Amino acid sequence: MEKLVTSNFKLGIIAGGQLGKMLIQEASKWNIITYVLDNDEDCPAGKIASNFIKGNYFDFNSVYQFGKTVDALTFEIENVNIEALKKLKSEGHRIVPDPEILELIQDKGLQKEFYEKNGIPTSPFKIIESETAILNCLERGEIKFPFVQKLRKGGYDGRGVAVINDHGDLKKMLSGASVIEEKVEIIKEIAVIVGRNRKGEIKCYPVVEMLFDPNANLVDKLICPSSLTVEQSEKAVIYASEMIELLNMEGLLAVEFFIDSKDGVIVNEIAPRPHNSGHHTIESIITSQFEQHLRAILNLPLGSTKLKLPSVLINILGSDGYEGPANYEGLTESMAIDGVKIHLYGKKITKPYRKMGHVTVLSSSLKCALKKAEKVKQLIKVKS
Repeated sequence: MEKLVTSNFKLGIIAGGQLGKMLIQEASKWNIITYVLDNDEDCPAGKIASNFIKGNYFDFNSVYQFGKTVDALTFEIENVNIEALKKLKSEGHRIVPDPEILELIQDKGLQKEFYEKNGIPTSPFKIIESETAILNCLERGEIKFPFVQKLRKGGYDGRGVAVINDHGDLKKMLSGASVIEEKVEIIKEIAVIVGRNRKGEIKCYPVVEMLFDPNANLVDKLICPSSLTVEQSEKAVIYASEMIELLNMEGLLAVEFFIDSKDGVIVNEIAPRPHNSGHHTIESIITSQFEQHLRAILNLPLGSTKLKLPSVLINILGSDGYEGPANYEGLTESMAIDGVKIHLYGKKITKPYRKMGHVTVLSSSLKCALKKAEKVKQLIKVKS
């Protein structure tokens, strides 16, 4: 803490995407010195970090040498070289969240086993090592249509997931060790972000509801507060709090849930970092998820998660059919709408459905915020 107070504290962030950029924007308020490791010199966080280090976060030496230069090391992506983090930890360097937690969450099979072991509700599953083994299980009746295949490692933003409804979909199967889940009849998708510091203090953010773009398989709108019943919201908050406690984790845990056709609340996936489902907190909650992450990993008192105003978040995605230098349409017109807050991530190249930014729309009522958000969605386009 003395280092933090004297403004000599060096925080290392592995990967320099938009999450890293927004974390640095919060860290700058406390005059924390920030270091970013990324292979892309034009990454969003690289331009605003105190120090940018070019390097591959999959590479042992890049991560290991980077970690030795900072007082604490965190990450904004799961796919990081774990062995380097473990070696740094063994030598007394501070890694938050802990490498063992990241290792568990990197592997969707280990995630599912963690839920099952600890009585956290999740969809029925099997862990299977290959496509051939999946076909053999189908023949023996051990797997039935429809099912969802998730690669154990490497998937994000809908990648690494295949929905197999019948024999005709088998051509969509992915190659690699997988988790096979029974396909759940989903009524709603929700998320809870929970923070915990070393003292064991825990605070949850209000439950948010996610509406998805069926083409991009990405969040189209995120609304806060959600339309859940009090009982469903309480269950989600309890499960999220239980998980971060069971993991003995410091930092933020984002928990994605399904509400199924029986009104059950079941865990889909978790992420040990700030998350797309928490971007609205920058404006709509007293303490943003990025400030809370800093508070948690630095063992500071956690901030209030009280809602200031209802909000709707929309992702700004690259328009279909365009790839190249990014040009934005509709920003001026959108800014003329009361309560509209625009965040551009600074990615120079647009691609179809690439996350280029987000917009948070605040209003005194959720109905009004939704109406404004729909208007903004029609206005803002990213082309090349």
